[in-house]
Amino acid sequence: MKKQRILLITRNLPPLVGGMERLNWHMADELSKYAEVKVVGPTGAAAVKPENVQVLESPLKPLVLFMLIALCKAFWTAVCFKPNVIIAGSGLTAPLVWLISKLTGAKSVVYLHGFDITAAHWVYQKIWVPFFRRMDCVIVNSTPTKILALNAGVLEKDISIVHPGVTLPVSAQSSNAIQSFKKKYNLEHKKILLSVGRLTTRKGLKEFVENSLAYIVQQEPDVVLVVVGESPKNSLGAGLQTREEILEVARKNQIENHILFLGVITDNEQLATIYEAADVHVFPVRHIPDDPEGFGMVAIEAAAHGLPTVAFATGGIVDAIGEGVSGYLIENDNYPELSQQIINSLQEPLKVASIQVFAKGFAWGNFSKVTNLVIKNDK
Repeated sequence: MKKQRILLITRNLPPLVGGMERLNWHMADELSKYAEVKVVGPTGAAAVKPENVQVLESPLKPLVLFMLIALCKAFWTAVCFKPNVIIAGSGLTAPLVWLISKLTGAKSVVYLHGFDITAAHWVYQKIWVPFFRRMDCVIVNSTPTKILALNAGVLEKDISIVHPGVTLPVSAQSSNAIQSFKKKYNLEHKKILLSVGRLTTRKGLKEFVENSLAYIVQQEPDVVLVVVGESPKNSLGAGLQTREEILEVARKNQIENHILFLGVITDNEQLATIYEAADVHVFPVRHIPDDPEGFGMVAIEAAAHGLPTVAFATGGIVDAIGEGVSGYLIENDNYPELSQQIINSLQEPLKVASIQVFAKGFAWGNFSKVTNLVIKNDK
């Protein structure tokens, strides 16, 4: 049987850093096992692309230039490549996908991530969101994102939930690697809380430090919050927090010595070591109606390494954590309960094996099969 031909159009790809970027990279990689895949993406993406995927680049900035050049390159690629399916990696490129699909007869698909639907800018709501209702298939990353899509007028029959996936570790990191990491950063004999992700308003790290960390340190004096991530430089629409703002809050509470910033880490082995060195992954995402957390891939990544997550039950995070299995979900903005559950998790850890079993259900192999099924069987 002749392979399907798939064209993916997205601004969210490495070298940009974030959950959507990892998802689009893996989506292209996994779909290339079933189909011929070409991608129109941002400058720099070709250097870190999946092996069997061709990438055509468009300048990242300004946004108007990215959209214009991406449209031209995607249209010419579609004319020559004749894809069966054209996918928008986020809501941003949905209008491009719809237009080119109409001109070439390809099936139009968009993968929506929560904020894609709720972004408050009136131009986006008036022009972009209506295109979601015109697509042949709308893929959403979680149950809450499906509800947002339904509220935006997308028909239920056109929506499929496909959770983002995770790369399962082949083996655990060596004890020597973990000890070397702890020794390097003076974390020996410490209890490590880990935060992984961009420093944005939604992620709520400053509020966590202000409202929870001081109490946790009071109860567990050996606790250190290790932060992997920085404020994003090329993100659209995200309110930012800085390490200086977070440290200022920590100084006011006299806990600045209990926070360690490691910056952005893209090396998978190094990140795996950090996950396995930590005791609890904290995910204090704030409930912001116009800026929802679409899924929470980092909770699944932590689980893949046996690390439990304690998080507020907001947005798609409710799909990413198995209550009492891979972590705990706390009522939104209830910082005292969040603090106490983190302390409880330090004192009575969940079983690593059970956490990893939960993560296996989100393996990228499962993601590719479900996505392929959605694309093949849609109208």
